[in-house]
Amino acid sequence: MSIYQDIKEKAYLANMQLPKLGLVLFTFGNASAADRAKGVFAIKPSGVAYEELSPEKMVIVDFEGHTVEGNLRPSSDTLTHAVLYKHWEEIGGIVHTHSTYGTAWAQSQRAIPIYGTTHADHLTVDIPCAPPMQDDRIEGNYEYETGFQIMNHFKAAGLSYKEVEMVLVGNHAPFTWGKTAEKAVYNSAVLEEVGRMALLTEQIRKDVPKLKEALIKKHYDRKHGTDAYYGQ
Repeated sequence: MSIYQDIKEKAYLANMQLPKLGLVLFTFGNASAADRAKGVFAIKPSGVAYEELSPEKMVIVDFEGHTVEGNLRPSSDTLTHAVLYKHWEEIGGIVHTHSTYGTAWAQSQRAIPIYGTTHADHLTVDIPCAPPMQDDRIEGNYEYETGFQIMNHFKAAGLSYKEVEMVLVGNHAPFTWGKTAEKAVYNSAVLEEVGRMALLTEQIRKDVPKLKEALIKKHYDRKHGTDAYYGQ
């Protein structure tokens, strides 16, 4: 048995959740799971249909993007995952999808506004949208540069990857992450649903105001604050 079996299984389970949650069509997405102690992550192989996946088909890659174990090519987005794992040291899982609503907001180059308490249960800010990549970076090592596109936007916006575990990449699609691959999948589903709600909200009322600060604070703190009381 592979010494990486644990993260292979975690990556497999995370990937299999994506079609179940309606977050991917065909092979439009990928999930990975990291082992910090070993300095590697397991990721979906490129272009392989979800129904054909197994833990054994997951590819092991180091944080420089080099394949360590596996006979298949890793996801075409592997270098984006590698960059984020290397520089954001508390991430344990990453998900990238082209989910309908999240991608629509990304294509519109708009952050998803914080309109309601469902959003505030998870974030105190809009879901950020990184600007479209510059031409010279697109023509260079595109997937590698996408990781820096995300990190540079967080730095410029004063955002913490530990608090905001999701982003839209302008003209592209969503990326989410978390301490585990399971949490990254959860965040991907949250982003998609909040994006759907925000679009419907703007269709119902074009001049809708953002959620007021008192409700943002109340809903976020009751789940994440020092005196949180949501859940068991």
